[in-house]
Amino acid sequence: MSERRRRWFDDAAGPIVRPYAVTQGRTRSRGRTLNLIAVVIGAVPSTTDRRLLEPEHLRLLARCRRPVTVADLASDLELPVGVVRVLLGDLINRGLATVRAPALTEYARDEAVLRMVLHELYSL
Repeated sequence: MSERRRRWFDDAAGPIVRPYAVTQGRTRSRGRTLNLIAVVIGAVPSTTDRRLLEPEHLRLLARCRRPVTVADLASDLELPVGVVRVLLGDLINRGLATVRAPALTEYARDEAVLRMVLHELYSL
C-alpha cells in the first residue's frame, strides 16, 4: 500500500473520512424518512448534475439504475443507513431518484403475526 493511501485509510478503523463529512454534517434528509425496504430507482445524471454531485451521490446513482432497496444500497456501498438516507434525500430533491414505499400486506398489520415474529426473534 502506498504511503499516500496509508495516510487516508486505516485497516482497523476504515476510511478516515467520517460519515458526517460525507453528508456535510447533516443527520437527516429534508424530505420524508425512507423505509429500509423502500425501493429506489435512480436516473442517469446530466453532465451538469455530474459536476455538482459528490462522488457518493454518483455511486448511489450508479447502483440504483435498477430498483434496489435502501438497506441493500447501504450494504452494497458499505455506508451507514443514515448516510444513505441523507444522500438519497439530496438525489430525490434534485429529481434524480424516485422512491416507492413498500406496500403493507395484511400480515404486516396483524398484531398477532407481528408478536409471533418478535417472539421468534427473541428465541434466536
